[in-house]
Amino acid sequence: MSDQIRVMVVDDHPMWRDAVERDLTAAGFVVVATAATGTEAINRFQATRPQVVVLDLQIPEPSGVEVTASVLATDPSSRVLILSASGEQDDVLAAVKAGATGYLVKSASGAELVAAVQRVAEGDSVFTPGLAALVLGEFRRMNEPSTPPGEKLTERETEILKMVAKGMSYKQIAERLVLSHRTVQNHVQNTLRKLQMHNRVELTRYAIEQGLDD
Repeated sequence: MSDQIRVMVVDDHPMWRDAVERDLTAAGFVVVATAATGTEAINRFQATRPQVVVLDLQIPEPSGVEVTASVLATDPSSRVLILSASGEQDDVLAAVKAGATGYLVKSASGAELVAAVQRVAEGDSVFTPGLAALVLGEFRRMNEPSTPPGEKLTERETEILKMVAKGMSYKQIAERLVLSHRTVQNHVQNTLRKLQMHNRVELTRYAIEQGLDD
């Protein structure tokens, strides 16, 4: 990995935390900090400013959900990937509402974890299979359709937005539309600007509100 991604690993089980750190380091990520509690996580995040936080939900207080909200309030450009033993609906939705852009259950393989950290760092949303539909369905239920502010989207921007809503990665969208990865990113950036949004999670939420994931 030429441009090394800075990661913090938060888990109160030392063996699990060490294993995750080992896998990520072996894959070329730079683990800048580890933490065992919510308080440690928040303090070390502020000190090291990792790009991605790999976070267990069930940690000594404050909880993983509170840590997620705190981390993103400190640095909205950071990404939080939940790695939890729980696949319970309430846990997943609480994490996503707090701003997490990924959620893996701990049965995921080392390779799946490495791929998820890479994708989350690039701005993608990553969910353990089965959880994505749950999250999308909940956002649709929570939000009434709203009128977008600002400029009208082009047909291509709307087309890409629909694919984002379905959980496709930029790479998959580029392959489907025979475009470069950079071109897809540019379209997404233009769409964010027009809709006055800040990241892919907000964009996905908006697309679902509009029913574009059907």
